[in-house]
Amino acid sequence: MPKRSLASWLRTLEHQHPIEIDLGTERVAEVWAKMQRLLHGSADTQVNPDKTLTISVAGTNGKGSCVASMEAMLLAHGYSVGAFTSPHFLAYNERIRIAGQSVCDEVLVDAFEQISLSSGSITLTYFEYGTLAALWIFARAQLDVRLLEVGLGGRLDAVNIVDADVAVVTNIALDHQEWLGDTVEQIAIEKLAIARPQKPLIWGDRGTLEPLQASIIATGARIYAVGRDFYAESTNGQATLFYQSFETPMTLTAIDERGLLIDNKATAVQALLAAGLRLEDDLCRQALNEVTLTGRYQQLTYRGVRVVLDVAHNPAAAAQLASRLSQSRGRQLAIASVLKDKDWDGIVGALSSAVDRWYIAEINTSSRAADAHELLQVMYNRDLSGRSYESISTAFFAAIADAAEGDNVVVLGSFHTVACVLNIILAGEPVD
Repeated sequence: MPKRSLASWLRTLEHQHPIEIDLGTERVAEVWAKMQRLLHGSADTQVNPDKTLTISVAGTNGKGSCVASMEAMLLAHGYSVGAFTSPHFLAYNERIRIAGQSVCDEVLVDAFEQISLSSGSITLTYFEYGTLAALWIFARAQLDVRLLEVGLGGRLDAVNIVDADVAVVTNIALDHQEWLGDTVEQIAIEKLAIARPQKPLIWGDRGTLEPLQASIIATGARIYAVGRDFYAESTNGQATLFYQSFETPMTLTAIDERGLLIDNKATAVQALLAAGLRLEDDLCRQALNEVTLTGRYQQLTYRGVRVVLDVAHNPAAAAQLASRLSQSRGRQLAIASVLKDKDWDGIVGALSSAVDRWYIAEINTSSRAADAHELLQVMYNRDLSGRSYESISTAFFAAIADAAEGDNVVVLGSFHTVACVLNIILAGEPVD
């Protein structure tokens, strides 16, 4: 009997579990225990028999950038590395990478089949299936390092069934309050749960170290904090990174500030150092200066117009995007849409002084999309210039047509929004 296709599996996974987001580790841990018995003859969900170094990364913003930076440096040093991230832009395979390359359909299908056999009557969410697939694929590959990006929160996220050798928290801000809590402290406690006592915890958020200090210390982890144990100093678009919590302090010079945010790069270096990995300055510098990540202040050109793709989908990320856009010349024409659980008013407020004209459309690829007319009403209430379009692609083409020399077309608000435009740029045709 021929194997099912990856597309068929993904259609099944989207509807297999009655709740799209069902936080909790009991079900997924039980299935992983069964899978581990097949791999290693052990039922302990916290055991990592293959000795793969595990670095787990949580945070409101910056998780993907930190993982990409670590992956680039590890590959530059010749380590075998796997990375699990989410969501994806163009293909599901992007979520699981080995040696910097997305795994093939066949490998994913084999993993899904094994998960199905091990799960029995236990139903799993789309994300839980992906997490188990990554763990299975990485275990069979016998890697040196696996990088695991937390999907939502930390304490109840599927990734947290694995004990991290190093835990990283990149940033804390209000987002996903329905699941994580209504205050920064509540959200931090959820994310800090990926830390383990006596193991390194890398804290990459400058603004919250002092107010959240009690919660951070309560983890019992060995803490390395940005701005205290490691920090960056910038001069003329380049940064010097300083690491002083070791017997031999490390300094990395001439790190380019373009592309991924410098604090995320600095946090990535600290995580690898805390893991006990020996790093060479030149290899780190080259990797950090060349690393890019889809949809994170990604700059492309379409029909002669500069296009900036950024998945900023909460006020904190929008504020960071606004700061970067303020350094650009010309008008900023923004194509934007969000899912309905997002703080659209906060996003618009953070970008109101940076964006000259808004092009709003409803996301047609998600049932959780916010209504375009409601999005536009928020802008009118703020006395901002904007117009609603029938689709993201229509809005994008309108902005491209309106752009004059020196203008930027900025695409933001969601992975769905960015993915649509990225498809247009790469394939030359709309997808929504």
